[in-house]
Amino acid sequence: MQAEPTHRVRIQDKKKLVIVAFFVFCLFSLLILQFFKIQVVECDKWQQKARAQHQFTIAEPFHRGVFYSSGNLSSIHEDPPQALVVDLPMFHVYVDPESLTESSKEPMMNALAPIMGWNEQMISKVRKEFDKKSRSRKIATWITHEHKEEIETWWKGFARRCKLPSNAIYFVQDYKRSYPYGKMLGQVLHTIREDKDVLTHQAIPTGGLEYSFNQLLQGKEGQRLMLRSPKFSLDRGDVLQLPQNGHDIYLTIHPFIQAIAEEEIERGVQLAQAKSGWAVVMDVNTGDILAMAQYPFFYPAEYRKYYADPSLKEHTKVKAITDCYEPGSMLKPLSLAIALKANKERELRGEKRLFDPEAKVDVGKIQLPGRKVPMKDTSTARFLNMNMALQKSSNLYIAGVIQKVVDTLGEKWYKEQLEEVFGFGKKTGIELPSETAGFLPSPGKCYPNGKLQWSVPTPGCLAIGYNLLANGVQMLRAYAVIASGGYDIKPSLVKKIVNADNQVVYERTPSRKLVLDSAITDRVIEAMKFVTKNDGLAARADIPGFTRAGKTGTSEKIRGGTYAKNVHVATFIGFTPAKEAKIAILVGIDEPPHAPIPGLGAMYFGGKCAAPVFGKIATRVLQYLGTPPDDPDHTDMVQEVKTLKNLFWQWNKR
Repeated sequence: MQAEPTHRVRIQDKKKLVIVAFFVFCLFSLLILQFFKIQVVECDKWQQKARAQHQFTIAEPFHRGVFYSSGNLSSIHEDPPQALVVDLPMFHVYVDPESLTESSKEPMMNALAPIMGWNEQMISKVRKEFDKKSRSRKIATWITHEHKEEIETWWKGFARRCKLPSNAIYFVQDYKRSYPYGKMLGQVLHTIREDKDVLTHQAIPTGGLEYSFNQLLQGKEGQRLMLRSPKFSLDRGDVLQLPQNGHDIYLTIHPFIQAIAEEEIERGVQLAQAKSGWAVVMDVNTGDILAMAQYPFFYPAEYRKYYADPSLKEHTKVKAITDCYEPGSMLKPLSLAIALKANKERELRGEKRLFDPEAKVDVGKIQLPGRKVPMKDTSTARFLNMNMALQKSSNLYIAGVIQKVVDTLGEKWYKEQLEEVFGFGKKTGIELPSETAGFLPSPGKCYPNGKLQWSVPTPGCLAIGYNLLANGVQMLRAYAVIASGGYDIKPSLVKKIVNADNQVVYERTPSRKLVLDSAITDRVIEAMKFVTKNDGLAARADIPGFTRAGKTGTSEKIRGGTYAKNVHVATFIGFTPAKEAKIAILVGIDEPPHAPIPGLGAMYFGGKCAAPVFGKIATRVLQYLGTPPDDPDHTDMVQEVKTLKNLFWQWNKR
């Protein structure tokens, strides 16, 4: 009777055991399935979360492209290319707020503040970063390697005592622009801002060549993997992706010649007590710009100061390409070249020449049509030939000759010579931003107010450098046509561009397009040489041992829509040696005082303040290049100058 209940109990126990076993099996199966889901199905998701907790990536910086100077210009000097700007390795300081304990934050601030030199305002700002819910906050920028070592020395002991991960503070390397030559070529090179573009992490250029070649100078950041671990070193980490450096730009600028130009333009502006000044030195055979100087200087490392002060901001631009002005008398040699070309055109047609350069001309009888106020000469001379007219800078002679050109060959022909031969009204294409095209009036076109650009008196005004606008480099290019024997020489600042693999991706080949007959340029050069001799307006442009040719300019600036009689731009352009010229130099002195300077006299004339700067720059540059003198005994044109002087007084004796 008792066996049956016992049997039933055993069966019930077995059922319970099976249920428990099944339940355990189900739990185990669910656990296996969950493991499978986590380990296999959602593997990527959980790996990312794990990495986010224990790993992070930081940017591996690249080198922005570097600007290099020109190499050897002469066999007597060993001048390899020099870096005009370099990238110095520096560091940004980051903190991982979530790795910090609340009790460690205040002691950290108390220790960091004196090391970093923070004031109360900066301490308050950085302290707020410690409380952000973030794994990475920047607390300091652009610290040196020595400063970084000082922070690391303090941090190692502090992190150990507070049981903090050693990389709760970490450093990200970056490169900062540095200028080994200081302000040299400041306006041309310019710089980049300290803060970068928040989206691309690329540098933001402030202007100059940094802006023009920004796309090529840019590189691409790499990536470095870091671990969040108390034992993980601050400097460890695997590079996941190598950075790509930017292209390097090799310029035509030569540091020694640039230094000469900057020294002399500074001295010239200060002597004349002028507002500012600029000087450009160009190889007339290639168009290479060897120096582009401007005073007051622009220090790229202090760019914030210049942009914060409106009175300093204008010194950040390259005035030789951004500032247009009426060139005045500097256009007169070019006008004579056009007149001589007109003579040749007439001869080719079997017609009589328009004028004889050697003939005696009564400038008092020259009538210029369409003028309400008669044109005047600064000289009182009545009779002139071409050499005398350029030597004395006669307005009437030059304007009269051009009026004959226009009356015979037409306005369109004359305008085409100014535009196509000498490049007025068009940009030179020099590799700088903000170049102005200037202005050259066109027959038949109107200004916005409806008035015609070209009227009856326009040719006479253009002949003497008024009614058109040009920048300094445009004028230098135009004079290079004369100096080179008639070739259109394109000014340039860039020799070649090299990529990060040291492969040349661009190399400039100077172009030489013949636009003017060499017989014409030779005759104009002969006349220009009288300008720089005794009795010429630019006798102060002397270069001991060398011949030279050039022309002064003294033009009134426009104020309130009218010419300001007391505000001038004083200029001189010349080249040397006069035959087979090596270099051409433009010097501009902006707003020298109209009132006489005690001991110096009136300094607002181009021959008084700009020509001497030309002479000093040219003398030093030719000496440096080792160019042999072509007039060592100063005998060039001695007899010709004496003959012209005697003839002048014979024609103009009272």
